[in-house]
Amino acid sequence: MNFFDRSGRKPVVTVLVGDRPVVGLERVAALAELRETDAASLPMALRGADVLYLWDFFSGAVEPAWKHADSLTWLHVAAAGVDKLLFPGLIESAVTVTNAHGVFDLPMAEYVLGAMLFSAKDFGPTRDLQHNRVWGRRTTRNIAGARVLIVGTGSIGRCTARLLSAAGADVDGAGRVARTGDPDFGTVHSSSHLTAVVGAYDYLVLVAPLTAQTEGMVSAEVLAAMAPTAVLINVGRGRLVDEAALVRALDDGGIAGAVLDTFAVEPLPLASPLWGMDQVLISPHMASDADSWLQDLARQFEDNFLTWYAGKPLPHRVDKALGYVPTSGADS
Repeated sequence: MNFFDRSGRKPVVTVLVGDRPVVGLERVAALAELRETDAASLPMALRGADVLYLWDFFSGAVEPAWKHADSLTWLHVAAAGVDKLLFPGLIESAVTVTNAHGVFDLPMAEYVLGAMLFSAKDFGPTRDLQHNRVWGRRTTRNIAGARVLIVGTGSIGRCTARLLSAAGADVDGAGRVARTGDPDFGTVHSSSHLTAVVGAYDYLVLVAPLTAQTEGMVSAEVLAAMAPTAVLINVGRGRLVDEAALVRALDDGGIAGAVLDTFAVEPLPLASPLWGMDQVLISPHMASDADSWLQDLARQFEDNFLTWYAGKPLPHRVDKALGYVPTSGADS
């Protein structure tokens, strides 16, 4: 018997909604009092709430409303990254934080493979030639045999490594701790030593979370150490990369190109020189947005809620000090 059966009351679940309609809360509604709220009404909706479900995962409304969270025990965010959420009051509290661990692994891995194919097979210039009705036949690069370094060895990085390996790429990883014999990467380099190793790779893929240790990790020095034929793919966080240094590296031919899904400021400002670079593909933070993602997120929260309601330990708990979900054998 769980606490709520014994107490005779329903738990209160506050759902912070956004532009997308909330889906998949039928099983939760049968057991709990649901309070759907927007950012402006969040302070009132937090009073007496046991659970906060951040369906609007980009919202910055939680920190200003935090003092009203007088009975909160669990916060779930429908996103993988939690860097925008972990303010001091939440970190220091006893509130358990969970995220959408695992939901975005395959969509993001597929995006990375697509980004590599876009670059290797010269799809951008091919489309430009089509628009100009030019029959411009030329030689492209192979994915098979390409050397790839994936920075971030959590579940997204591992799924990406498996998919790229299946396509014939030679994949290594970079994480907090260097090691060999990893089941998905083989060799894992220390992410603090990128400058020493990136020159050996054709693609540098960023899937790491944003933490104090990873911010700015792709610095001017790292970019300068990359091969001039190499391509940077960033589906992690924009602030992993020194964007000004990246622009210079692209301008100077220090690297061949970049596929960027995330940026230090989003939306990417119109004044950014990245917009006008032919060797750059820009997408609007959509690498994780596959056609099944909303239903997958909803199903995950319902399953987690039933686990929590039954008094069992929640899966995918975020280590609030580290800023991500620790996984066995994986150091992001």
